[in-house]
Amino acid sequence: MSEVKKIATREAFGETLVELGKKHPELVVLDADLAAATKTAVFKKSFPDRHFDCGIAEANMMGVAAGLSLVGKIPVASSFAMFATGRAYEQIRNSIGYPHLNVKIGASHAGITVGEDGASHQCNEDIALMRSIPGMVVMNPSDAVEAAECVRAAIEYVGPVYMRFGRSAVPVINDRPGYHFEMGKGIVLREGTDVTIVATGILVSSTLEAAEKLAAEGISAEVINIHTIKPLDKELIINSAKKTGKVVTAEEHSVIGGLGSAVCEALSEECPTKVCRIGIQDVFGESGSAGELLVKYGLDGNGVLQYRKEFCDPLSGGKYGKNSGSVNSGSRYYAAWGAD
Repeated sequence: MSEVKKIATREAFGETLVELGKKHPELVVLDADLAAATKTAVFKKSFPDRHFDCGIAEANMMGVAAGLSLVGKIPVASSFAMFATGRAYEQIRNSIGYPHLNVKIGASHAGITVGEDGASHQCNEDIALMRSIPGMVVMNPSDAVEAAECVRAAIEYVGPVYMRFGRSAVPVINDRPGYHFEMGKGIVLREGTDVTIVATGILVSSTLEAAEKLAAEGISAEVINIHTIKPLDKELIINSAKKTGKVVTAEEHSVIGGLGSAVCEALSEECPTKVCRIGIQDVFGESGSAGELLVKYGLDGNGVLQYRKEFCDPLSGGKYGKNSGSVNSGSRYYAAWGAD
């Protein structure tokens, strides 16, 4: 069996910017002294006059991006997710979101897979922050193929867009015939009848691994890839929930304000359903290798499998299951309003 190809989504981000730079002379890229890490350095090499290093001043960078958009440029502002969304939130909200400017934010090093840099750099709140800004599109690709499609779609779209990329190399799962990307539309990767698993980002590959193991036990899991968290493909999720009656969400992000919250909000309004949210359970991360952290926080394939078993097994304790004693604190389980 051949080894699965792995590429970091930040790599695809940088390479696609170069591709689009050749087609769009108005495309410019801004960075905050991290071009080598965010991979915008490849754009700088190809278009040195269209790359601007704003230094370690992320808030100012967002203001510069806003100004450039007002003179007809398509600015892509890039930094680590922790700094792009956390340090510069006010400027994004007031200078980009409020006037609904055509600025794209490409944030790398998101989630706990930043690894050894530790909790100070592991941003597990960025989706929640960006999702709360009116009119902001939020995209979180599952692999390098999808990351490239996200960048292309963002440049074609007129308005503010937040794109989330990772540091670590992750399995390429979308290099297949028939793959089609459309902003705001989820993708059914595997049809099922017993449970719906809605995943985003690098947790999509973990979910597919878990679904294979569930199938071996006679459990049919429907797997949905949500690359665009806002606007959310509510219709796809609701129709799947009606079919299976149970929903699991999986994300490398806090369960507060991210994909899990978005899915619960949609279901509570139109299709009350039991929901299990897999993600960072209201705790900070810690230093460690990306692989070790995914296992410890229950975000690898085996972790997703265990969550799902506890959620559906009435003997596991409680109406919606029990915690397994992992590092995560707080309940994983949430019943969308009105569910039994």
